Amino acid sequence: MPEYTILTVIALLAVPALELLWLRTGLFRRPAYWISMAIVLGFQVLVDGWLTKLSAPIVLYDDAMTLGIRFPFDIPIEDFGFGAAMVTLAMLLWTRAGSTEAADEHRRAQR
Repeated sequence: MPEYTILTVIALLAVPALELLWLRTGLFRRPAYWISMAIVLGFQVLVDGWLTKLSAPIVLYDDAMTLGIRFPFDIPIEDFGFGAAMVTLAMLLWTRAGSTEAADEHRRAQR
């Protein structure tokens, strides 16, 4: 069973659901989010490619836990989904914390 694949798919479904059903930060509508994700993707290819290259791997994956599809530079495709979910969750929580803090400051200023 490709457990890493299943967990990645769950993360890719759970993070947007969290935004749509609870956090509602509007992050996905902001160009800055998509630009940030493009930058993260660029560096992820460089770092993951170096860490997982099959010629001299630093990080090894059990092929039974993944789909076995590696692109580019021998990067398991699950790494891209997991990375996107992890970075997006961090940005969502950070954005939510910032908006909560701004609302608190606004309430204090009105007193």
